[in-house]
Amino acid sequence: MLSQKTKETLFGPLNVNNPVVVQVLGICSALAVTVQLKPALVMGIAVTIIVALSNVIISLLRNTIPMRIRIIVQLVVVAALVTLVSEVLKAFAYDVAMQLSVYIGLIITNCILMGRLEAFAMTNKVWDSLLDGLGNGFGYAIILIIVAFFRELLGSGSLLGFKVIPDSWYAAGYENCGMMMMPAMALILVGCIIWAHRSLNKEEK
Repeated sequence: MLSQKTKETLFGPLNVNNPVVVQVLGICSALAVTVQLKPALVMGIAVTIIVALSNVIISLLRNTIPMRIRIIVQLVVVAALVTLVSEVLKAFAYDVAMQLSVYIGLIITNCILMGRLEAFAMTNKVWDSLLDGLGNGFGYAIILIIVAFFRELLGSGSLLGFKVIPDSWYAAGYENCGMMMMPAMALILVGCIIWAHRSLNKEEK
């Protein structure tokens, strides 16, 4: 069973301490990879795996890393994991890897990763660091999925590449919202999510 502290570590980032809508981290990828749901899902999973594994590795090494080079060590660990994930994607999901393009490599500079490594993994045990990485990764992925869901549905009339809006709607005059395909709409949707989140969590705040 999880203690109250570990529950907060794992589930806190899913809502009251979400890295995107509360800490406002990782916004750039929310703008870039959410035109369709599939790339957003893959990016969310990739970031979750990398945050969790890098947290574990840094936590294991935390007592042996000299403080003056800790950022360099963290970057090396993250870069190695990002390279590994990128090669796996190219091997097993090449089309998605091409859609994500440079954004997989840019996970190295994602503020969520460096923030969790510096603020949590460097000072906590392995199990707690793993839960923190999973929680923040899932919290990030949830926002990407919500944004991508609305952008693909309203912008293309499809979900995961499958058409969901019937032809009869188009025959009756329905049109896809072209603005949903623009990066600015991702920012607007994130803003709406932040507004809704803060409205629902007034008491927690």
